[in-house]
Amino acid sequence: MHDQHDHSHHDHHLHDHSHSHSHPQSFEKKTQWVLMIATATMLLEIAGGWITKSMALIAEGWHMGTHVFALGLTFLAYRLTRKYIGSLTVSFNQEKLLSLAGFSNAIVLQIIALTVLYESVERIINPITIQFNEAIFVAIIGLIVNSISAKILHHDHDHSDFNIRAAYLHVLADIFTSLTALGALLAAKYFHIFWADSISGIVSSVVISSWAFTLIRASGRQLVEWKNLTSK
Repeated sequence: MHDQHDHSHHDHHLHDHSHSHSHPQSFEKKTQWVLMIATATMLLEIAGGWITKSMALIAEGWHMGTHVFALGLTFLAYRLTRKYIGSLTVSFNQEKLLSLAGFSNAIVLQIIALTVLYESVERIINPITIQFNEAIFVAIIGLIVNSISAKILHHDHDHSDFNIRAAYLHVLADIFTSLTALGALLAAKYFHIFWADSISGIVSSVVISSWAFTLIRASGRQLVEWKNLTSK
């Protein structure tokens, strides 16, 4: 029963790709653009957070990192499928390859999430001065860039292709966390709610951790070919 489900799922996956055959290269190109933009923004936010001492920015940067990784896998899937589709000389299990990448990256992200959580709690106990103007400026840039990425992917998000839909949802989540980080910095600067920056860091670290845990479980099951033998 489970094997039949696997095959039908796989057939559906193939159907998705064949159904979107007129678009895959445009999807691949769009994903590549968003991936490059997101990577640059991630580096800007992490560096900006480090320099300005803002945990909200550092956490938002790493949260963006989870999506850079997810977008990277999407791009890799498109690239490999296009390169080796119909190949008689190359055979590989694409899902296994993506699962392996997912598993290893998720473990790294889990460690980062715990580090950000520890640092954020430490900042509540021992507050330090944040360079608010610079941090707010970086947060605004992050919000604008995420909005541009959403615009690039928007026209295709309701298409049958699962990958492009997932990429669009990742970018929407980044817009939300950019707004959260910006709100925390504004609250700290204008209303002297200095712990808001650390709270934003804690929230983002929990989001990263839960995303990483889900990915570790899902990719781990794929890697060991876990099957529930009791389900008939």
